[in-house]
Amino acid sequence: MKYTDEELELLDAIETQKPEQVAFDNEVLKTMAKDTLDYLNEKKQISINLKRADLDFIKQRANDIGISYQSIIQSLIHNYRTNKLELKL
Repeated sequence: MKYTDEELELLDAIETQKPEQVAFDNEVLKTMAKDTLDYLNEKKQISINLKRADLDFIKQRANDIGISYQSIIQSLIHNYRTNKLELKL
């Protein structure tokens, strides 16, 4: 396995038990965390073509449980992305 120069430097510091201390900047971490959360929660409008029967089914199920059909589609995509749903082709 090849290591980068930075990885070699870190390994050397760990092995010699002389790790370099880095100043803790709470404001930078807060900004990075906020930027990450903003990205994760950002929504993007898209257009998609669905079979009419599929869309009608999703709309009916959404109506039956009292949510928007877009919420069902978002949930399906999210569950697939997070490996909670397996796609069978």
